Amino acid sequence: MRAWVLGVLVLALAAPAAKAAGPREMLARARQLYNAGKYDEAIEAARGATGAPELVDRARIVLARASLERFRRSMDPADLSTAREALAQIKTADFAPDDRLDLIIATGESLYFDDKPGAAAEQFELALGRIDAKRAGNRDLMLDWWASALDRQAQVVSAPEARAIEMRIVARMEEELQRDEESSVASYWLVAATRAAGDVERAWSAAIAAWVRAAQAGPKGAALQADLNRLVVQVLIPERARQLAANSPDAAIASMRKEWESLKQAWNTK
Repeated sequence: MRAWVLGVLVLALAAPAAKAAGPREMLARARQLYNAGKYDEAIEAARGATGAPELVDRARIVLARASLERFRRSMDPADLSTAREALAQIKTADFAPDDRLDLIIATGESLYFDDKPGAAAEQFELALGRIDAKRAGNRDLMLDWWASALDRQAQVVSAPEARAIEMRIVARMEEELQRDEESSVASYWLVAATRAAGDVERAWSAAIAAWVRAAQAGPKGAALQADLNRLVVQVLIPERARQLAANSPDAAIASMRKEWESLKQAWNTK
């Protein structure tokens, strides 16, 4: 299973006008509070901004996303209902690109938590196509949400359908690594999805390559290495051992773990 926790995607910060009205200032404040992780306060500020007709839909996006993040912390169904109701009332005709992107992400998260991972993945894929250089820090997080949603979908379909879903993840991660070979999310999911699709040998090779890239990335690669280590030791090595040495998997597991530990020592993050 995937090891890291899905991250929080920040909201676009629209600067208020120099002589902003009260609700406009409250909306800007709600976005700032959301990005600071102060979801209770962000919800209150967003509610205050809904009083202005020209801002109500933008405020509902912040209200929805803050409620979704509070749901992740508390698992209170009321927060999920609040987010869903806010999103259902939104009309998008005059939205700017950043507002529309935030709406797409919020809708995807709501569907994800409503146990509709396939639909959520469709939203997240739309978002991936719209995240620009100004929000580069969000791209890996969005990629993680997308892959996680598809991986969840793969758990509830037939084996052939699940393999097709995992191969879709593989293809996307290959593209992402061509774009940025230092992407921790793409490196991890290439290993995980290749393994889930049944190609254990490629997953083993991809894990080794990802570990080496993480070592070359210095301290920022440490989190990826921790996730890779759990995946390799707990999942990949036992599966590979069963495939290669069905009659003596324990000996094969011991040998592979020794090989993996040797690799880790040779490419240890300093």
